[in-house]
Amino acid sequence: MTAGRSGTVGRPGLVLEVDRSTPPTMFWHGDGFRMERLPVGSRVVYPPEPAVPLSDPTAAIREALENPLGDSKPLSALLRAGMRLTIAFDDVSLPLPPMQAPDVRQQVIEAVLDEAARAGVDDVVLVAALALHRRLTEAELRHVLGDRIYDAFAPTGRLTQHDAEDHDNLIHLGQTDRGEDVELNKRAATSDLLVYVNINLVSMDGGHKSVATGLASYRSLRHHHNTHTMVHSRSFMDPASSELHSSNWRMGRLIRDAGVKIFQIETTLDGRSFPDAYGFLNRREWEWKARDRATFLGAKTALDRLPPRLAQTMMQRTRSPYRLTSVQAGEVEAVHDRTIDVVLNQQRVVVEGQADILTMGLTYLGPYNVNSIMNPVLVACLGLGYFFNSYIGKPLVRQGGVVIMSHPTPWAFDPVHHPSYIDFFERVLTETTDPAEMEAKFEESFATDPWYIHLYRTGNAYHGVHPFYMWYWTAHALDHLGAVIVVGGERRAVRRLGFRSASTMQDALEIASDVVGRDPTLTHLHTPPLLMADVR
Repeated sequence: MTAGRSGTVGRPGLVLEVDRSTPPTMFWHGDGFRMERLPVGSRVVYPPEPAVPLSDPTAAIREALENPLGDSKPLSALLRAGMRLTIAFDDVSLPLPPMQAPDVRQQVIEAVLDEAARAGVDDVVLVAALALHRRLTEAELRHVLGDRIYDAFAPTGRLTQHDAEDHDNLIHLGQTDRGEDVELNKRAATSDLLVYVNINLVSMDGGHKSVATGLASYRSLRHHHNTHTMVHSRSFMDPASSELHSSNWRMGRLIRDAGVKIFQIETTLDGRSFPDAYGFLNRREWEWKARDRATFLGAKTALDRLPPRLAQTMMQRTRSPYRLTSVQAGEVEAVHDRTIDVVLNQQRVVVEGQADILTMGLTYLGPYNVNSIMNPVLVACLGLGYFFNSYIGKPLVRQGGVVIMSHPTPWAFDPVHHPSYIDFFERVLTETTDPAEMEAKFEESFATDPWYIHLYRTGNAYHGVHPFYMWYWTAHALDHLGAVIVVGGERRAVRRLGFRSASTMQDALEIASDVVGRDPTLTHLHTPPLLMADVR
């Protein structure tokens, strides 16, 4: 299988119309599961089956490095003795769940380092592209990079983590024609070559966003992580309709024009989100065999009986058997165009028309609570920021419709990873849930707070402004919807978010009828694995 071409796609996605013979539909519910009987006539949108992976990932990676896309020389021709080489890589916010070892980033970086060694390159630094995310722990870095890379680079200080508040090690490259500041990691921007190693889990990832966001400062990020950009991004997953995409592309082109030489490496994975022990999660309910039903009942019973913290810990230990379906390298935009083709080929499901109600089951895990707690703000972000935006064309739910999310939504926070979230929940959301109002009144004080900056720079805390950005991710959905209802959530927490609470799905549908009438259409988004609804 050649580099840059994915393996054969499995069975395509499916839109099932529920009838009286349809078995109950499985909903994720945080660390556990619920089985729900959806009304007759409802639609369930199932993702395509995982794609067939590349047969020889090592060969595919090396072929991609030597046969780059766009206006780029092969990696071997870009390397020389005496140069400064920086290799940046995505952090643990993806893939979700984390993949079984070896991580694809390790495989790609090992190939790059082998090429650098052959060329006699000695000045090599690795940078975890954190943006405003928390610093990775040693165990997380070892998982992403492997012990060999970690032990070779960490003791000598050549394995670093991007610090968006280290002003001595940031460089301002200029402003775009829209007045957007572009300020980046100085080591990366002043190297003779910057190699960026990416995982494209969804179509929003990668491209110019890798460097222009991952290696940027707050001064840069505020230009596109704001309410105006978010509410005008009509789907984060549809580049043609995303203001977030447009801003990153403007910044990326300025970075290129400023002389920063980038060799982009992007990878895609097959969508096998869960190991065989949870095989029922990768199959459609009416296709469950006796073993799947037994496994589901065993898992559900065990998770229901465990204290929430233990259930959370058990699920956070999940490592998924993802495998590589494509790798492409070279010039940023040419690489990303090919990557997006692969992602959409793997995830696209055509859906005819919008519904009055969109239902979704939310998992225990999102991009910002790996090895941590899914707090209420992150529940809102996962449902309304990510799953709601899993479309191209138009949303699965009509303007003024209702989203019903299933999640326990506990009033719980990780004080190490999410300290500013606690204050955001207590100080900001008690006054307003309006993204524009909180941006105007509160964002700057959180973004510049010395204590939050200290925790971000020296501990494992997300930046003080991060909870605002996660709330802004919901801005498009909040602007579009008539109501948001959470099934099975902690009532106080759900009310604090400004949503409505229901004990059961039937109760939620009754509440929704006040907004959409007594005979609504309903679509259920059945993920993971991930899908992209092409709504027509």
